[in-house]
Amino acid sequence: MFDELSARFEDAVKGLRGQDKISETNVDGALKEVRRALLEADVSLPVVKDFVAEVRERAVGAEVVRGVSPDQKFIQVVHEQLVEVMGGDNAPLAKAVDAPTVVLMAGLQGAGKTTATAKLGLHLKDQGRKALMVGADIYRPAAIEQLQTLGGQIGVEVFSLGTETKPEEIAAAGLAKAKQEGFDTLLVDTAGRLQIDTEMMDEMVRIRTAVQPDEVLLVVDSMIGQEAAELTRAFHDQVGITGAVLTKLDGDSRGGAALSIRKVSGQPIKFIGTGEKVEALQPFHPERMASRILGMGDVLTLVEKAQKEVELADVEKMQKKLQEASFDFTDFLQQMRLIKRMGSLGGLMKMIPGMNKIDDGMLKQGEQQLKRIEAMIGSMTPAERNQPELLASQPSRRRRIASGSGHQPADVDKVLADFQKMRGFMQQMSRGGMPGMGGGFPGMGGPGGMPGMGGMPGMPGAGGGPGMPAGPGGGRGGSGPPKRQRPVKKKKGFGQL
Repeated sequence: MFDELSARFEDAVKGLRGQDKISETNVDGALKEVRRALLEADVSLPVVKDFVAEVRERAVGAEVVRGVSPDQKFIQVVHEQLVEVMGGDNAPLAKAVDAPTVVLMAGLQGAGKTTATAKLGLHLKDQGRKALMVGADIYRPAAIEQLQTLGGQIGVEVFSLGTETKPEEIAAAGLAKAKQEGFDTLLVDTAGRLQIDTEMMDEMVRIRTAVQPDEVLLVVDSMIGQEAAELTRAFHDQVGITGAVLTKLDGDSRGGAALSIRKVSGQPIKFIGTGEKVEALQPFHPERMASRILGMGDVLTLVEKAQKEVELADVEKMQKKLQEASFDFTDFLQQMRLIKRMGSLGGLMKMIPGMNKIDDGMLKQGEQQLKRIEAMIGSMTPAERNQPELLASQPSRRRRIASGSGHQPADVDKVLADFQKMRGFMQQMSRGGMPGMGGGFPGMGGPGGMPGMGGMPGMPGAGGGPGMPAGPGGGRGGSGPPKRQRPVKKKKGFGQL
């Protein structure tokens, strides 16, 4: 997400490094790069012009305090302006005084409205709200069936009257059902329509009149780039939108739509879709998104993901195991599955400050290695999982595991060696050890770490997980079980001066 844009912003700042202050002379080069970066990210030209002008006004003559370099000050100014352009604060979903709250989903064909409707239904369910989804797309083949299938998966009821009834009548009947049966939120999935299709836009107006929605959310494909500005303007003028849902941000997206929508319509982005899974929907926080764009990570979202998946009792149990160095392969497998539920390893790593520059090849290699390790653990007996020492002392067990998982004995040896190294490292981290690490690291379970993440397997910079390449500052695991260290012989003479 925003990888290309982040790289270009970094290039823009380089010219300010080593300067003693921000002046019109040295800021011009940086702003030129910023302008180019935004245009290449498919941000609307009027939005780019306003953005650059605002940054110039704020940056030139900005007071640079002692200990803060001009490039850092410039990044601060850009960050503040990005936050402002994207809406300032998080805009939560409206909640009607008299239930139900009616949410109307609109947008182009193929933007992901039906999936977004289901994702929003699950999001509301997780918040303890009772939602009813209405299938009012009578044109796209199997659209209603798709919504019903998704509703069955997430446990959210779906209402529809088939494809022979007018969409406005379906929506009105859904509203009556929601009132009668005590639903607090109504989500109406409508057909995709072009803003130039007068007949379909008129139909959208009729649906709006029929249900009087509290929210009209425009579902926008993040990959459409500059077209997002014109699309948003047209829908807002004809239907009147109250917010937007930005989908497919996990794809090869340049991210321009995120910066254009709010500026053009004056309405906030309320949610973003970050994957194909039904769980992959996040409330939109402009400040967090600005931090991601500038390569600062997004620890708050990462922590929220972890808290959603982890029970407090599990956190305390894992913390105790880390401190006692009793972390075993069963615990390790649990942690790996937790990470899978939270999303891809690459996506999680890039939320951690300083980790956005990790090579994609290394991340893919890491994910593949985690699959291999899971296969090896699957070939262990319960006793071997709970007592890794059995494997260290008995080569025959390691050979059996290698054969059962389809790997070489040397691969199992390395996983075991790296696991024991990682266990010692994690024990130090949980106690605030590791000089220079600030008593913990996001995802390492120590103070300041992420709840329940007792060591992110294969994290670069953490010595690598079992069988994985160590990151910067980490050591490589050996090719076999750890050997006993020989005592250092004392030298005769003056000793160590």
